[in-house]
Amino acid sequence: MRIILAGLNHKTASVDVRQRLAFDSQQARDALMELKEKHPAGEFVLLSTCNRVELYCATQDEDALGADEMVKFLSDSRNTAVNEFKEYLYILYDSEAVRHLLTVTASLDSMVVGESQINAQVKESFRLANRINSAGKVLSKLFHCAFSTSKDIYTNTSINSRRVSVAGVAVELSCQLFEDIKAAEVKVIGSGEMGELLVEHFLHIKCENITLINRSEHRGKTVAEKHGVASDTWENMDENLCQANIVVGSATATQGYLFDKSRFEKIMHERKGKTLLIVDIAVPRSFDPAINDLENVYLYSVDDLAQVVQENMKFREDDVENAVEIICQQSDEFMDWFEMRDIGPLIGQIKGDFDRIRRNEMERFFAGEGEDACCKEVMEQTVSRIVNKLLHCVIKNINSVAKNHSVDEAKQLADNIARQAREIISESIEKKDR
Repeated sequence: MRIILAGLNHKTASVDVRQRLAFDSQQARDALMELKEKHPAGEFVLLSTCNRVELYCATQDEDALGADEMVKFLSDSRNTAVNEFKEYLYILYDSEAVRHLLTVTASLDSMVVGESQINAQVKESFRLANRINSAGKVLSKLFHCAFSTSKDIYTNTSINSRRVSVAGVAVELSCQLFEDIKAAEVKVIGSGEMGELLVEHFLHIKCENITLINRSEHRGKTVAEKHGVASDTWENMDENLCQANIVVGSATATQGYLFDKSRFEKIMHERKGKTLLIVDIAVPRSFDPAINDLENVYLYSVDDLAQVVQENMKFREDDVENAVEIICQQSDEFMDWFEMRDIGPLIGQIKGDFDRIRRNEMERFFAGEGEDACCKEVMEQTVSRIVNKLLHCVIKNINSVAKNHSVDEAKQLADNIARQAREIISESIEKKDR
């Protein structure tokens, strides 16, 4: 059996490409049911978020259900030609696919490293697959491994509590100052690369009231529509500032400041003391630093945020290193189980054969007049313990061969032991029949 992953994410594909392959929950359910109906022996989980689309598969027959079939299915399901997204895809197998899922679930592959939303999204994707029985024994074991690994990382590191980007720290400040961040009025000034990134970050934490304000009304509308947020004109700036809880400035002035203290004195008078957070990430600065002297105004510059980023980076490096170690360890343990699972039936057969040999020998020893011997029960218990101890040695050696050499060699060893045990049983039966 093989584990195969076909997917793309924010690192390999633009949002336009990701949107064409995205599934909502009903579409994901229909797709998984179709896959399961077409390949009953296969196992499937589909993860679709704003940042990634990934199809996980466990299959016994790679000829009938391989990476090409999975890619074709994504193409057919979303009515998108393969050549429109194939160059952005990654195809991962077995241990690489396992490590990728563990990395994704622990948020190390996220746009904002350490965010917890992806963990909930992976869990919901698995629950959906579980409800329609498309996730079998292997993928169920894999996804539970991913959840426990993520929990270990969150418990033993501070990776989910330290932002390491200016945009991430800006959002963190917002969450600290406003308890109900979803309802906060967010005004993003400037629709350049940084302004757009901040819109994405605020959407990521489920902010529902975001307005993008840009000098070029057309550019502002285009970016706002792309992300599903509101837009407004530059002429309505002061009105927006009066309404805002959070203002993020990424637009710059040709000289001086876009916003000086006297202008904000009037705005704060209109706001009647309502708290305002201003995050100025423009270089040169958009907001006069003197604005921070006004009551109920909290102004942070890009340098303030960068200092927090640097402090967090020092801690985060150790956190990421520790998280990767946890992922590698848990991945190796899963692969040990995955590769050894086919040996399980052979070991079960060996146990049964050893017990059959024990019974045959005990029957021969206590045959005839020895049937009622007073020591029979004690002897049977003693021999059982001896056989179990020998069996433990056999299983331990099979596992050792699998880890130190290969699973195929371990299977061959187990098969040889099982075959020899069956020969002993056959010889015993022949002797009994004579």
